[in-house]
Amino acid sequence: MSTVPATDFASPPRRDDTPPLELAGSFEHLGHRLAYTEYGYGDEVIVLTHGIMFTRRMHAPLARELAAAGYRVVTLDLLGHGDSDRPEQSWSYSMPAFAGQTLALLDHLKVRRAVVGGTSLGANVALEVAVEAPERVLGLLIEMPVLDNALVAGLLTFGPLLFAARFLPFTVRAVGAAARRVPHGNQWIDVVTDTLDQRPAAMAALLHGVFFGRIAPPKEIRGRIKAPTLVIGHERDPVHPFGDADTLAADLPDAEFVQARSPVELRLQPSRLTEAITGFVGRCHRRPAGPRPDRSP
Repeated sequence: MSTVPATDFASPPRRDDTPPLELAGSFEHLGHRLAYTEYGYGDEVIVLTHGIMFTRRMHAPLARELAAAGYRVVTLDLLGHGDSDRPEQSWSYSMPAFAGQTLALLDHLKVRRAVVGGTSLGANVALEVAVEAPERVLGLLIEMPVLDNALVAGLLTFGPLLFAARFLPFTVRAVGAAARRVPHGNQWIDVVTDTLDQRPAAMAALLHGVFFGRIAPPKEIRGRIKAPTLVIGHERDPVHPFGDADTLAADLPDAEFVQARSPVELRLQPSRLTEAITGFVGRCHRRPAGPRPDRSP
């Protein structure tokens, strides 16, 4: 693992100032509809997935920046989120299942290899993709991974939500109805209202399936991930503890670590981390075949 300042990344030049193309689409996977948005075009592909109960909208600003730099970026609503189907059975939801959906997206788009990344839940999904199909992964972009140090805080945070969705569904419906009344148009207000607009039975199934299943690949398995990885972590967030991000970067043989200044830096003050991400993605797509560099101390 190496720890590097974000400014050490060399960003590829933007190709032009034309706003990147944005296209929404969907496809069927195992009987369920999954929704996605494409930004830009070309053969250099990046797939981004969201945090739990969020939607693909959370990655729209980053996707636009990467598309403007010349990449084709695809954001996916995982099952149970956003515009994708929301089944009400807990067995529909798991990290390996989400990884399968991400790989199905690549198949649908006829993309052989891509940089795969995500935030929180999406970060763990990216790790599962690298375990399940390493040959499809050019690199991993991991923001806010949720590993062993986060389990207690995660249960304390999402346990009451699971209880409300299961036993007080009217509260979830009331919050969703209020969220739908908020005018759209602001990126982050829309992200919040998307997150609050839940369906009780599907929400309960999602939380049950995720938190009582495999949260992430075990340490001995993720240590075998060979893909170059950029890990972004931050302090002062018990659900996404710094120790999880730092430990993951140490576990992976070809990982670089960038510390965010706050949990919301990439959302509210994105330039520094966006530069780091763009440079990392550029190296992944331009990395020559052959052995990867030795990053041991």
